Amino acid sequence: MGTECHHEDGAHPGIKGVDLRHALVSAESRCVQAQERLTTPRRRVLELLLEANAPLKAYDLIAAFGAHGEPAKPPTVYRALEFLERLGFAHRIESLNAYVPCRRDKQGHRAAFLICECCGAAEEFEPELDAQIAAAAPAGYAVRAVTLEARGLCLACQ
Repeated sequence: MGTECHHEDGAHPGIKGVDLRHALVSAESRCVQAQERLTTPRRRVLELLLEANAPLKAYDLIAAFGAHGEPAKPPTVYRALEFLERLGFAHRIESLNAYVPCRRDKQGHRAAFLICECCGAAEEFEPELDAQIAAAAPAGYAVRAVTLEARGLCLACQ
């Protein structure tokens, strides 16, 4: 990205093993409650996002999709990403045109991201935006979504 990192790779690991299985079981449960299906392609894309240590572009997901290195067809991954975003399992970071798993276990929250300009890590947090959203009402706007992205250096890169 911008600055040269001086730390080892893996400073922001994704999840693996038991934690990954737990996250996928939780996602399956949420899908059942929402009367939706976590199909094999949707599950694979979510798994790749959860395992990643940084935001992934759709073409990264397409390339990594197959169990033995075979890429997926782009529509398969894009449809899976659309589903994961709709159900709150993933977020798109607009400025990077990349995706990250939702680290909050609830739907409909306001997501914001701290993006490291050095290593590319993106940390999700929930901002307090009630006053800003209320300020839109007098102008006749009904705010449906807010994307907040802040750039800087993570602790490992400082």
